[in-house]
Amino acid sequence: MIVSNEFDVVVVGGGPVGLWLACELALAKVKVLVLERRTERVTQSRALTIHARTLEVFALRGIAERFLSQGRPNPVFFFGGLDTLLDFSTLESHFPFTLFLPQATTERLIEERALELGVDIRRGHLVEQVEQNAESVIIRGRTGETPFVFAARYAAGADGARSMVRHALAIDFVGHPARHTMTLADVALDAPPEKPVLTLVNEAGGLVLAPRGDGVHHRIGVIDASSPYSASSEPVSLAEVAACAARIFGGDLRPRDPVWMSRFTDESRLAECYRKGRIFLAGDAAHINPPMGGQGMNVGIQDAMNLGWKLASVIHGTASDEILDSYQSERRPIGEALQEDTLAQFALFSSFDPPALALRRMLSGFLRLPQVNRQLSDQLSGFGVAYPEPLFEAAHNWEHRKGVSGHRLSDANLVLRGGARTTLYHYLQEGRWVLLQVAAESNATPVRDAINIVSLAPGANDGLLGKFASMLVRPDGYLAHVRILYESDDFEAAA
Repeated sequence: MIVSNEFDVVVVGGGPVGLWLACELALAKVKVLVLERRTERVTQSRALTIHARTLEVFALRGIAERFLSQGRPNPVFFFGGLDTLLDFSTLESHFPFTLFLPQATTERLIEERALELGVDIRRGHLVEQVEQNAESVIIRGRTGETPFVFAARYAAGADGARSMVRHALAIDFVGHPARHTMTLADVALDAPPEKPVLTLVNEAGGLVLAPRGDGVHHRIGVIDASSPYSASSEPVSLAEVAACAARIFGGDLRPRDPVWMSRFTDESRLAECYRKGRIFLAGDAAHINPPMGGQGMNVGIQDAMNLGWKLASVIHGTASDEILDSYQSERRPIGEALQEDTLAQFALFSSFDPPALALRRMLSGFLRLPQVNRQLSDQLSGFGVAYPEPLFEAAHNWEHRKGVSGHRLSDANLVLRGGARTTLYHYLQEGRWVLLQVAAESNATPVRDAINIVSLAPGANDGLLGKFASMLVRPDGYLAHVRILYESDDFEAAA
């Protein structure tokens, strides 16, 4: 049997998360292989929601328009099925909305990006064993009846809720077992409601309804109060969905022509760790949650964004292995917060007695307060994520400022030293660090990675820089360090 050693990283799992990780690695000229057990891309809708931070992730790499052109933006979203919707139009971003787009389309677009970058994707490859030693990871499996073996410096498991990689590493998947079942169906409606996004919870059960994004189908999600739990493997019928939705809605929505129907439970689990040695977990392999808020795939893609540039830096020798520990320290708390968020939402959506309905009415009233609505909007969109601990010690004249460093930067307009106008995200498309400065600096930069150094016009970018002379931006669009503007600095002379 031939062992292939031609790859730096093997990614197990070719869904949106695994493919995006491969894209990030290939962008950095890392040799990456994706092994996917399915022979074809997913055709079901599955995840329907791309939140604003994920759209910013795509924009950071210059491909957001590919998704926007095929999805349906919506400025409002639901939290726990409460009557008052979240208002995403207040988000400070070029994407103040959520995008409804079936996962099949999302996966196709990311795969197209991966192929453009030269990613080797091998379908029909079932991984059965993953082992590691001090220098490499060995991946064994079979394609059909033919065995294969690959060796790589690192590996990542993005192979879903029943992750073989996680099992091979003996990583505990701790959390809460299923207690309720939600039935989902993507259907055409002959009698749709007036509001395109609808949530209802009453004594009959819970109902969410949203357009799928193709202009034809809607997604219906229901929990039947009279039968709150069924095995997720139990088949779903259109008649069941129609009857339950009619009881909750108070009228027949007349669903027809289902393109996908399934059951999901409120099972919620989180991997005890995201890294063991040379192997990492991302996406559903690291966290599974109830399908509330449409956050699972989004958090997974953002996991991949966080891991990709760090792994590439270590492979190219521009960062020490210690930076890989920050993947877990930064992303696992996000997984914990996701678990709390989705469990709270599902509790609101799956309780139908008078006390629970009274609580819903009270919380729905709180959501009419702008500051409360904004906080939860940030939480669901991904804009509330910040990384407070520095990746490395600040160099001379640089600082890690609490409340500033570690926060995401939206795509700001820039005026360059020569007067030309461009945007911040333009300089992040290559996946490199970006140093924004208003004067040439003689001191050494605090990292050894290749950096895009951008000289800005003095006084023209105060909305971004404020009192800072320079900003160091991570490849994933978060602020790393700032340099303070000193009175002795003569930026006009340097200009």
